[in-house]
Amino acid sequence: MSQSRRNNAGLDKRDLFTQGSSAPGTSDLMERLQKDVESSVGNIEPDPETAGAIGTTMFDLPGSEDHSVTVLLPQQHAQLAPSQALVRIRSRKEEDGRSYLGMVTAGPFAEPDSLRGDSHMLVTVATRGNGYQYRPPYHGRVQVTILGEELSDGTLAPPRLRPLPNSPVFALTDEESAEVLKAAGDIRLGVVAGHKNVVLGVPSTMKSVLPRHTAVLGTTGGGKSTTIARLVHQAQAANMAVILLDVEGEYTHLHEATTNPRMKTALAERGLVPAGIVEEKMTVHHLVGRDTANPQHPHLRPFSLQFARVSPYAAAEILGLSEAQQQRFMKAYDVAKEVMRDLDIFPVKGNLEQERLAMEVDEFERGYPRLTLAFLIDVATACLKVAETPRKEAKDKEAERPDDFTPLCGQLRTSQGQHALRTRIFAGSRPDSAVSWRALLGRLWRLHRLKVFDIMSGARPLDYTSLLTPGSVSVVDLSDSGMSELTNIVISDLLRGLQDAQDDAYQDFERAKKDNPMQQPPTRTLIIIEEAHEFLSAERIEKTRILFEQVARIAKRGRKRWLGLVFVTQLPQHLPPQVLGLVNSYVLHKITDPHVVSTLRRTVSGIDEGLWNRLPGLAPGQAIVSFPHMARPLLTSIDPAPCELRLVD
Repeated sequence: MSQSRRNNAGLDKRDLFTQGSSAPGTSDLMERLQKDVESSVGNIEPDPETAGAIGTTMFDLPGSEDHSVTVLLPQQHAQLAPSQALVRIRSRKEEDGRSYLGMVTAGPFAEPDSLRGDSHMLVTVATRGNGYQYRPPYHGRVQVTILGEELSDGTLAPPRLRPLPNSPVFALTDEESAEVLKAAGDIRLGVVAGHKNVVLGVPSTMKSVLPRHTAVLGTTGGGKSTTIARLVHQAQAANMAVILLDVEGEYTHLHEATTNPRMKTALAERGLVPAGIVEEKMTVHHLVGRDTANPQHPHLRPFSLQFARVSPYAAAEILGLSEAQQQRFMKAYDVAKEVMRDLDIFPVKGNLEQERLAMEVDEFERGYPRLTLAFLIDVATACLKVAETPRKEAKDKEAERPDDFTPLCGQLRTSQGQHALRTRIFAGSRPDSAVSWRALLGRLWRLHRLKVFDIMSGARPLDYTSLLTPGSVSVVDLSDSGMSELTNIVISDLLRGLQDAQDDAYQDFERAKKDNPMQQPPTRTLIIIEEAHEFLSAERIEKTRILFEQVARIAKRGRKRWLGLVFVTQLPQHLPPQVLGLVNSYVLHKITDPHVVSTLRRTVSGIDEGLWNRLPGLAPGQAIVSFPHMARPLLTSIDPAPCELRLVD
């Protein structure tokens, strides 16, 4: 080429990129490119086997991975295989005729047919085109993870081979996708991303799902409260009993339809309507003497705590007693039991049933029957009086009087009570270390001043059997508990009480089933623990092993007795592996902490790498959902809450 022609060619190209669509040679260049594309395609006869296909499989490359194939889509089909879409890959009959099902786990990506996406020409046009728009013919590319090989009977089997190159790929309908994903259930949570009409639900009647326990995790603002409100609303409609431990009072308005404009708009887009929980089915329980976040609720129930139900070992852990204080606590506890026996409080002399109960009490599980906090404080105060009194030379222990104070309990004000108290205190080693006794009494009096124990204000304890009524929602409002120790005592007591009531119901069911095979099983129950990290944090478990063992026993026994736990937290990094080990189902909202994501990767199986990469950037309301009944974890757009939420900053 002469120097003159080279200069002219260079001038034409420079003019094309600097003068816009009116530059000389623009239309000629476009015509030549179009002819090149048409001539490269040629005349290809349509293949009946590929009718309706949206793309074809590509040849494998050195970087290809097992159970994953690359699918190329023509330009007109580039948007027909969104993320999580299901596809069917059919190898040609003349080759092997195998059929595979797969899921789009990466893409769709748009790639030019004859140029690299980062070629100088395309970059220059995009950045310096001055209005000239040139878009070469392009195609779509997706990465498909193989779910299995379709057998003749319609079942899926692990694939022994890979789909062959140039195999046609077909998009599944929403109905086919729903059947493959096995995401159906009467408790509707949301819509599977990548599908318009595939609803993700949780079956409330499968013992292998909710009773195997669930964790709802995510940072603040990720949509956990909406998920819980949706779950409660749907579980109640499925005739389950729901007990919600609400530490911030967010859920005390669930009987009202949502008034949030954004929620209303989002509900309408999905064909849903605002609706609260049936008012007669919902009760708000709060500790006696404590405020509630919704004092106008039509069904408010104040309740007191029974100190006798709290395991002394769990109580010592929850109160954070030092080793020396724990020793004095257990000393006072043992003395109190003996004094109660001497005074005929429990067990009553001659009452064989009470004698049996006294012998069978497992104090790692619960406390001593009929023992009150006030009675224990009286015993500890008497021990302090002895510890404060200098040791006498005289052998007469009457000189060391532990009863020179006014007891809280009337039984200990009598001469008989004083004698029993004195006798039992001196029956063992003499109380010492007044400092430790004072510290212990300080903790006990702090609880006593709350006036929530032992019907001190006329309020009755919780009726655990009534909480298990089918279709009922019981919100336990702990927003004004005043101290984390009290909240943890309430949670511990509630879990234990519900387990006992459900155990009794299950035993009755087993006995009745022998005579009546149609006997209904115990009530399907869901217990939701908000801010679970405050109750079961990694730091706390190291100091409260007895409390965690109680929860673990409840979790293990609950799996057979229709008792499901739901742990909710915005700080999943504080949940120890022991708690996550109790969980089989996950709803993962946005989590940005790389350490937490790394821990969950080792805990939750089956989630694709692409979904893990998307977890830190999920939008509010999006969640990666994994339940045992599902074929695989799925990215889901959670339905808006139809109920009113009291948003807390």
